[in-house]
Amino acid sequence: MTGEGAARSQVLVGVAELAADLRLSGGPDPADGAPVLLDVRWALGMTDGRERYLQGHLPDAVYVDLESELAAEASPEEGRHPLPSASSFQRSARAWGLRGSSRVVVYDTVGGTSAARAWWLLRYFGVEDVRILDGGLPAWVRAGYALESGDVVHAPGDLVARPGHLPVLDADDAAELAETGTLLDARAAERYRGESEPVDPRAGHVPGALSAPTSENLREDGTFLDDEALRRRFADLGLASGAGGDVLAVGVYCGSGVTASHEIAALACAGIPAALYAGSWSQWSNDPSRPEATGDRP
Repeated sequence: MTGEGAARSQVLVGVAELAADLRLSGGPDPADGAPVLLDVRWALGMTDGRERYLQGHLPDAVYVDLESELAAEASPEEGRHPLPSASSFQRSARAWGLRGSSRVVVYDTVGGTSAARAWWLLRYFGVEDVRILDGGLPAWVRAGYALESGDVVHAPGDLVARPGHLPVLDADDAAELAETGTLLDARAAERYRGESEPVDPRAGHVPGALSAPTSENLREDGTFLDDEALRRRFADLGLASGAGGDVLAVGVYCGSGVTASHEIAALACAGIPAALYAGSWSQWSNDPSRPEATGDRP
């Protein structure tokens, strides 16, 4: 596939396409060649993700704990969801049943905003074929496909996690990019403006960053905007592919590096590569040497 849909097809999969894939591959069992399904049931303030997963999930999907498996231990110096080490992530991925040749589909119940963290980390650690289920579990249910209950455990995999396959920013990089390129703040607009800060020690945003709430990547039903709408959205922020495929340097942050991954996925659908500031505002706001800006302006 080339052209408009090629980038999107490497990021997203629709429910009908996934259902057909499961039928053609002989069922949801990865041993039969089906993709490994990962259920990332998480949202800020949610503490019962596993319980909800046990009540109903896609067939043969494995539960992934974002707090313990998709992040290292929180600290003021590193932020609320630092990137896990290669050894830690490899341990988790093997427990999910991932092998070096695995195809992976990740999903959640919140428009992909937590599943995108798994998508980004899997890509970062070298898994090539990983996609987000567009619309997640709600879209699967709306389409009339079955759920199953209870826990799922696959035979251990042999994935080798090799970090560095996607670009990452530290705080200094983010500060520089806000001046020399484009740094996007994927949090809600009121947090960007400094009117509300429910979890981090200071309100506001990185000086020079542009407000680009992750929620605006989605339709009302929780599926991603089409490619043209995403391109228009990012063009309005001054981002567009240039001649010869060149793009402006782009970085993204959020509160703790979770929903920023969703923004990177949306940018990828629009053909715009972007780096993740993993520490995000939870790291920046804990460093008294880092300035903050407030209001609508960068």
